[in-house]
Amino acid sequence: MSAIKLAGATVNQTPLDWSGNLNRILLAIQEAKAQNVEILCFPELAITGYGSEDLFLSYWYPQKALVQLGKLIPHCKGITVAVGVPVRIQEKVYNTVAVIANGILEGFVAKQFLAIDGVHYEFRWFTPWTAGEVIDFEFEGQLVPLGDLTFRHKNIQYGFEICEDAWRGNSRPGYRLCERQVDLIFNPSASHFAMGKTLERKELIENSSKIFNCYYVYVNLLGNEAGRMIFDGEILLAKSGQLLARNQLLSFKDYQVFTVEVEEKSQKIAPLLPKEWEFVQASALGLFDYLRKSRSKGFVLSLSGGADSSTIAVLVAELVRRGLGELGLEKFLQKLGIDFTPKTENPEKEIVGQLLTTAYQGTANSSPETLQSAEALAESLGAKFYSWTIDAEVKSYTEKIEAAIGRKLTWDQDDITLQNIQARSRSPIIWMLANINHSLLLSTSNRSEGDVGYATMDGDTSGSISPIAAVDKYFILHWLNWAEKNLDRPGLSLVNSLTPTAELRPLERVQTDEKDLMPYSVIVEIERLAIRDKRSPMDIFLLLKDELELEDSVLKDYIKKFFRLWSRNQWKRERLAPSFHLDEFNVDPKTWYRFPILSGGFAEELDQLDQI
Repeated sequence: MSAIKLAGATVNQTPLDWSGNLNRILLAIQEAKAQNVEILCFPELAITGYGSEDLFLSYWYPQKALVQLGKLIPHCKGITVAVGVPVRIQEKVYNTVAVIANGILEGFVAKQFLAIDGVHYEFRWFTPWTAGEVIDFEFEGQLVPLGDLTFRHKNIQYGFEICEDAWRGNSRPGYRLCERQVDLIFNPSASHFAMGKTLERKELIENSSKIFNCYYVYVNLLGNEAGRMIFDGEILLAKSGQLLARNQLLSFKDYQVFTVEVEEKSQKIAPLLPKEWEFVQASALGLFDYLRKSRSKGFVLSLSGGADSSTIAVLVAELVRRGLGELGLEKFLQKLGIDFTPKTENPEKEIVGQLLTTAYQGTANSSPETLQSAEALAESLGAKFYSWTIDAEVKSYTEKIEAAIGRKLTWDQDDITLQNIQARSRSPIIWMLANINHSLLLSTSNRSEGDVGYATMDGDTSGSISPIAAVDKYFILHWLNWAEKNLDRPGLSLVNSLTPTAELRPLERVQTDEKDLMPYSVIVEIERLAIRDKRSPMDIFLLLKDELELEDSVLKDYIKKFFRLWSRNQWKRERLAPSFHLDEFNVDPKTWYRFPILSGGFAEELDQLDQI
């Protein structure tokens, strides 16, 4: 194969932002041309964005995407460009890659396998293409081939596997491309971010290049495109089982052009990062894109001094730190649409103060330690900090209901009611602050709480976005200790000294999260088997009885509690604010795990535990 210069171009797109999407593609083509790139590959569905959802089902949306393709073609003279675009043929929509060589549309390659697991519902929108089939498709008055195609550039034969195509084992198109003796395979993808997933991709691309004895180029979308999924913008090049190039992931830029020379030696290989760093980078970019694409002016957070709200506060501060570091002050503020002139030479904390407003909302059941923790963290980050109590509001609500029902509420008889009214009383006033600031209210629920409904609906679940709802509490507690040292966040020292508690019962009742529920380490193990692996209660008991150092009766009680609370609280998960997909699975019924709101609650399955 001749030595040529290739490039992958990742782009941060937004559904329905037609001019913006096209402009980012054109700027990337312009940069690639300046670097003398011969073949440039964009990600899957780059023209529309992957997250267009049911817009793909309309007639006009795929048609307008082809109009955008037509605008793009004249800019492709002197270069070959591959770009993802949906194509409707009568009642069916296909996920395709258009290949343009020197200003001429050579054809469309159609995706053969559709993703239908986890966060993906591609069969709702697209039809898989049949291997080996090619048809003529009319585009701007000309017939061009569409289907299972290969192409030629100079003496190089190349083809495509589109995202899911590459994950289908012995059925994948790569084997048929190998039989056609291709020298090069491109994989334009829209592969959602998950912690640790990039290692799986690296192994896939290395193995693909070895099995098919070719150069293999992978190009992924970038950024928080449409709200929930985050794309990391990964670009990889491998040959004969060896990774030759890898870019830096999760960029704050509108696009990246990553150029590689086709040769045997290694080139630019960005390092793989541990999950803790991936969590920071993905969450910071996800919040940055959500803020600017929603055209909001900042964030408001009810900062309790505990683990969850403190994690989110640090992630907002990291948004600023990382955005400034990559984009510079002027470009960072411009992308956020903020008119702000820093007064110091180190503007990071000033900008955090502009973007993040926090409030500690105490009650008679709050401890001095959590107030000190919240105030110290806000000061260390530069966030604006308010503090007030909501006892008057709680008293007013309580007295009204006592008068209505004709009796006093007591902790022995009305525990949940008295806890929930405190959490709910915090919601209206923090929403007022968000409205005044034209800001997004950040909800503080985590995945472990979502599992068992350990959250108050219209209380601590209130918010515009729930950044950590897809990660478990066990990870969050570990990450906070890591972040204090590795992110140089000394303001977390008080947070990390506290035992997680809702602080909704009187202090003398000594409330802690794990006392109310079970150890978070146990929730993680049950959740992994029940939700990720979809195991039955009996399977989980048999798998964990030798793995965890617990008495059988205690483990059975924990498993029963998990499944009963899980079933009872599906309605809460249906109402949680949108969340980012950050881990290998989540419990969001709109993305990863659907469950009936009403059910028998595993009654028979849990009864069987008592029979062994």
